[in-house]
Amino acid sequence: MVEGRNVARMRCVRPIYLILLIVAIALRVGAFNPPQDKPSWTAQTSGVHTNLRGISAAHASRTDKTAVVWASGSNGVVLRSPDGGKTWQQLSVADAERLDFRGIQAIDANTAYLMSSGEGDSSRIYKTTDGGKTWKVEYSDVRAGFFLDAIVCSSDVKCFALSDPVDGKFMVLATQDGEHWKELPRETMPAALPSEGAFAAGNSALAVYGDHEIYFGTGGGTSSRVFHSADMGQTWMAMTTPISAGVASAGIFSITRSGDTLIVVGGDYKQANLATSAAAYSADRGTTWQLAAGHPGGYRSGVAALDTKTFVSVGPNGEDISRDSGAHWAPVGILNLNAIAVLDVGDVWGGGANGTVAYLNRPLP
Repeated sequence: MVEGRNVARMRCVRPIYLILLIVAIALRVGAFNPPQDKPSWTAQTSGVHTNLRGISAAHASRTDKTAVVWASGSNGVVLRSPDGGKTWQQLSVADAERLDFRGIQAIDANTAYLMSSGEGDSSRIYKTTDGGKTWKVEYSDVRAGFFLDAIVCSSDVKCFALSDPVDGKFMVLATQDGEHWKELPRETMPAALPSEGAFAAGNSALAVYGDHEIYFGTGGGTSSRVFHSADMGQTWMAMTTPISAGVASAGIFSITRSGDTLIVVGGDYKQANLATSAAAYSADRGTTWQLAAGHPGGYRSGVAALDTKTFVSVGPNGEDISRDSGAHWAPVGILNLNAIAVLDVGDVWGGGANGTVAYLNRPLP
């Protein structure tokens, strides 16, 4: 009878033990896969009479790792947050109320490059070294076709800017000292296709990678292409991608690279909800291209890498994340954003309509 009671007791204990074990495993799994698996966006500022097209973040200095966020947009608006988005100030650029500031590159708390887009001398490059109190024009041009689309920096003094075709070829500007800009050689630059140009939608049609590589994406022509230089703009080649093309409003709007993976997003901005052919990826640094099997929710104007497999895209009808190097995208927001900036894996901002700056909460599982 004692043995029988022990057996009966064991029969009761085992199910309880199994339940507790399952709960413990579930809790342990939860510890490694917390709710941050599903990112969300929080607006940090809005209501400014501007459409933000440029956003960039940097550490305050080499020793102070506080995030400083700069943003720029239409109506000559420049915004700056010295504390990662907690507080914001609107900066003034002299005689620039009519300019459309579509690109900005943050260097630190005091230094930033600013780009306006427009015909002729409405396209300008500015720089501040005193936190935006004063701005100096470093470059402008009046040649036919000159229209700045994007600006990017790989250091505090090494920066590049992209213009639509001038005399039949795209023009890339560069500075090596943070002050003087000049055209890179265009002898090997492939000729632009009829009606081909770049899009100044979110300041990410141009990208640099490592010490020597430059990329930019195009549209508006019969093909959407990626231009690549492996020697800092001395020679160029163009690669055709499967992104939407054939009309002036369609093409590649944003490009980024992480490791061997190259991602482009875009589509047709006049058909913002059309997801077909809005994202493509290359696993071999641009040699071959594949359309995403699971597209973003529509036209996208910005994309950024969080690591070699994880990418975030933004657009007027929402935001998406890919965790498989651009093959599939899943929605993570419904804001109207144009541009995206990544300071590190944990700090991601977006800028968009109505002066909105938003912060991406917990972007990674």
